[in-house]
Amino acid sequence: MNATRITPVAPVPASDDAGKLILRLAIGVLVLLHGIYKLQAGVGFIAGMLDKAGLPSVLAYGVYVGEIVAPVLLIVGLFTRAGAAIIVVNMLVAFGLVHMADLFALTKQGGWALELQGLYLFGALAVMLLGAGRYSVGGVYGRFN
Repeated sequence: MNATRITPVAPVPASDDAGKLILRLAIGVLVLLHGIYKLQAGVGFIAGMLDKAGLPSVLAYGVYVGEIVAPVLLIVGLFTRAGAAIIVVNMLVAFGLVHMADLFALTKQGGWALELQGLYLFGALAVMLLGAGRYSVGGVYGRFN
């Protein structure tokens, strides 16, 4: 006789959700500040880098999605995993276009030359894997949270 075993699921501690909130806010706000700058200064620098790489310069406007829309999604906690995934892609493009020369470089103090960009990349990756948590507009069981 085969009996189906039901495994109880332990409730998620509130501290886990508070940690997710802090991570979402940190990554979201810090990336959003870069987007606000680009709203003021434009995306000409990025368009030039894309053109130099043989890609259409119109793709530079995608930075507004990666540095304004996606961070706002993280901050409010709505479609959080999708927003984090967009930031991950945005950072990978930044690595490819701007930072490849420093990929294996260290600073004079011994730190990775791209540690800020790395924190954005891996922080967004962590949010993508963890979801938003209960302190979000989407709620713990919200879509993409």
